Amino acid sequence: MTERSLLILAALGLVPIALSYGLMPSASVTYLLGFPVEGVNQTHVFRAIMGLYLANALFWLVASTKPKLQRSALWVLFLFMAGLAGGRALSILLDGLPGAILVFYLIAELVFAALSLMLLLKNGESK
Repeated sequence: MTERSLLILAALGLVPIALSYGLMPSASVTYLLGFPVEGVNQTHVFRAIMGLYLANALFWLVASTKPKLQRSALWVLFLFMAGLAGGRALSILLDGLPGAILVFYLIAELVFAALSLMLLLKNGESK
């Protein structure tokens, strides 16, 4: 897998998740995660998460077309995915196993973190 293809794949995979959190959180979060999103504060938090996810996805897409940004984008991808996976792992240890979709997210995050780290280490000597 190349840096470019990993960044594009990560960006394209993150956009629907971002939109599911922030476009209509009262409907989508309730459906996907099984708890209601009520009120301005909760909606605000999910829309902020959407913005964070979309900003990262946009950076990865831009970097996929600009080789000078790709190493930085791989670091951002690694830290983003490893951070999410670390938080989920901590939650599993402290709170127990979540629903299937969240376990799927954890697996995907671990895969993206591993792939980005592998590319960083592989190309570390030459850059």
